[in-house]
Amino acid sequence: MEKTITHHPDVATLMCCSAGSQPEACAAVIASHLAVCSQCRAEVRRMQKIGVALFDTLEPECLAAPPPIVSMRAAEADNPDKKEPCVISAGEIPQFLVSCVGPCLDKMSWDPVGRGVWTHAIALSPGACGDLRLLKVEPGAELPEHDHPGWELTLILRGSYTDELGTFRPGDVADLDAEVKHRPVACPKDGCICLMASEHKLSLFERVDHARSAGDR
Repeated sequence: MEKTITHHPDVATLMCCSAGSQPEACAAVIASHLAVCSQCRAEVRRMQKIGVALFDTLEPECLAAPPPIVSMRAAEADNPDKKEPCVISAGEIPQFLVSCVGPCLDKMSWDPVGRGVWTHAIALSPGACGDLRLLKVEPGAELPEHDHPGWELTLILRGSYTDELGTFRPGDVADLDAEVKHRPVACPKDGCICLMASEHKLSLFERVDHARSAGDR
């Protein structure tokens, strides 16, 4: 049974997804959300069909490579009766991330960030911008109040957190920009584990990642 999801990505974020123009870190969070949200999958398919229809009205030009939207024609626009995509996940970790972090949140390695807070950085492709990581917060712990020097997307995998914008539970996405300032507090019973992508790495992770890199040398 699908999760009850109350917080979805912004329409503009889904439009970027349908066009295949998202940064890798951002795309990882959105793909993970789409795996559990039929509402957003349907919305992305609708946007893809509109994009294909608009593309068909353009005059032919010589392209070095076809736009990402064109590759969706056979799977989406040319097959309106296509059923829901086969969504496979391994426990609470999105299937495509299993090769990076393993199949179980409870058996992962975590780096301490502060009291009651741990992180696990996920490597991106060479040259990819942004930051992608898992974040674990113990029951009742809170992150320092902070803003964002760019976009930030957070998908809840386990537990929940509450901030000035509401309560976010498994499957929910917090789609934030530089204007948002908040102080997330983890569920006092279950804590919170989430997948977070950001345009720029938050300062509280800089020291942790630097220490790990130095230790790996």
